[in-house]
Amino acid sequence: MKLYLAGPDVFRPDALQWAEDVRALCRREGHEALIPLDGRQSTAAGIYRNNLRLIGEADAVLANLNPFRGTEPDSGTCVEIGYALALGKPVIGYADSLTPMRDRLQAGSGADGCCRDAAGWAVEDFGLALNLMLAVPVQLEQGGIDAALCALAQPTSRAAPA
Repeated sequence: MKLYLAGPDVFRPDALQWAEDVRALCRREGHEALIPLDGRQSTAAGIYRNNLRLIGEADAVLANLNPFRGTEPDSGTCVEIGYALALGKPVIGYADSLTPMRDRLQAGSGADGCCRDAAGWAVEDFGLALNLMLAVPVQLEQGGIDAALCALAQPTSRAAPA
């Protein structure tokens, strides 16, 4: 399978080495990694179009959903997931922890009985690790990309080939 690897990993200080490592990992599992660093684009619009093209070529998307620069996944990764889902591509998301959002944010019950964070904002209380718009359509796996690859190999995986 061709796998698009979405996530903030392209911003790592060792991004090129990371890309080679995950490319080799995917190859060992019999897959081809498509990485946002693939291509020679240097403008924002060019990178955007290239990433959409790569997602279109992919059979599935593996997405790093670890918190990035805050408590939520990378916004660009979320756009890539939405695009993949709109194309009917299966998406497996992975994160170091799948602790429910209410626990991760230490949310409590507000005066109105709603689950609220420290700033008083309502927190979805469905026991999900991420916003329902990610947690419902994306197969979530705890761990790293290796956990996502293992899930892909399982016959019960929503992303496994038919």
